Amino acid sequence: LQLTPLNSTPTFARMERPKESLAGIPNVQKSPTVGHVLNEMFEACVETKLRQPTFVLDHPVEISPLAKPHRSKPGVTERFELFIVGRELANSFSELTDPVDQRKRLEGQIATHAKARSEARAAAEAQGKEALRAFEDDDYPIELDEDFVTALEYGMPPTGGMGLGVDRLVMLLTNSASIRDVIAFPLLKKQE
Repeated sequence: LQLTPLNSTPTFARMERPKESLAGIPNVQKSPTVGHVLNEMFEACVETKLRQPTFVLDHPVEISPLAKPHRSKPGVTERFELFIVGRELANSFSELTDPVDQRKRLEGQIATHAKARSEARAAAEAQGKEALRAFEDDDYPIELDEDFVTALEYGMPPTGGMGLGVDRLVMLLTNSASIRDVIAFPLLKKQE
């Protein structure tokens, strides 16, 4: 796999036998952008092999909707993640403070999520009632946070932060593969 910049956006320049090369990596064929493909490949091929504390830098803009674009590298953001023993323990980035760019990214993320959600629902319906019930239990809608975008329109100073919480440390100590295993996400679902 060789990536080269083209019109300031990372794109595939050459890939030999693409179907055979990517067949064993889950979700690559369904990935809507190059940034998503890179993320899927990283998660499948690299993430679990990072034993020593490792900082992964400059994530694709498509998978980092809240991060500021990199100052000197088109197509990536000012973001890093800390991995230890094959698990993400910290996520950090410079906050995007441009309300127009933020709205565009969030709307794109919502559209991508809605499309994937629709396809997953159709697949679950085709499998039967039990699969549909499991889909509905795990399903979650995402909505544009108008208050957040409005706050950005009033003005936000340059900010950044790092998320390293007790939940991520509990993941490490309990050998949990996902943060969802240590947080009660169902309590955060919107109640209707």
